Amino acid sequence: MKKQIIHTNAAPAALGPYSQAVRVGDTVYISGQTPLDPSTMELVSGGINSQAQQVFENLSAIARAAESELAHAVKLTIYLTDLDNFQSVNKVMLNYFEEPFPARVTVGVASLPKAAAVEIDAILVV
Repeated sequence: MKKQIIHTNAAPAALGPYSQAVRVGDTVYISGQTPLDPSTMELVSGGINSQAQQVFENLSAIARAAESELAHAVKLTIYLTDLDNFQSVNKVMLNYFEEPFPARVTVGVASLPKAAAVEIDAILVV
């Protein structure tokens, strides 16, 4: 099956040798997004709420570039450097999703690129 590489300037450029997203058939695999402002490639200011919101905005921009929307996500993986931020991220997530929610896992990690507090990747079916 043919792979289609998805890229948009409305989301941060990849920080390494990977694509923002790859579409294969009806499935879009979005790489982990951190709370970087796509215009400056700097971490957004503010706490976990601001960071989580920017991550979901970045994911949304990539979903749109794939001619889809974040609401089509079937799986999210959330990486947190502090699991005490779990409920804060849940509250921000409710601004982007309605029931039925995608499947999800949250993982505590030691650190993330550019000292981000949160990173999220997504799988969409369009």
